Amino acid sequence: MLHAIADHVVDSYLAVTTAVEPDVDDLEEFVFTPDTRIAVEQIYLLKREIVQLRRAVVPLAEPLQRLIRSPGNPIPKDIRRYFRDVADHHTTVSDRIATFDETLSTLLDAAIAKVTVQQNTDMRRISAWVAIAAVPTMIAGVYGMNFDHMPELHWEYSYYVVVGAIA
Repeated sequence: MLHAIADHVVDSYLAVTTAVEPDVDDLEEFVFTPDTRIAVEQIYLLKREIVQLRRAVVPLAEPLQRLIRSPGNPIPKDIRRYFRDVADHHTTVSDRIATFDETLSTLLDAAIAKVTVQQNTDMRRISAWVAIAAVPTMIAGVYGMNFDHMPELHWEYSYYVVVGAIA
């Protein structure tokens, strides 16, 4: 009876990891698709689910090992083979969860790098427009001065000096 319960629980974990795998693959494809805006929240949500799954799966490893290898174990050797099979499936599930976690961490790093590159590109564009707008702003600043010794009012060549300085 204990074998049937443990086997059912581990098989359920295996079904969950099989269901999560396409989500990880889809996120991986989305992150590495050019010209896409990345929602990092999706990666965080899936990573949180993987952490919750790990918290559910990992505690079962030690009891399974005790059922297999405990020296004073009352379970017959023929039945222990079945528990070894369950433990092997459990190891497979744990490995898949670890792989998902590593993949999501890598995807998170790649997504953040991609967002950073997008922000740098946007900042370059903004800086270019600011540089273009700076010259007319300087010229308007010269003509907005309101004091007596303003260039071009009392100096004969001040207009050319100001325009030359701006150029």
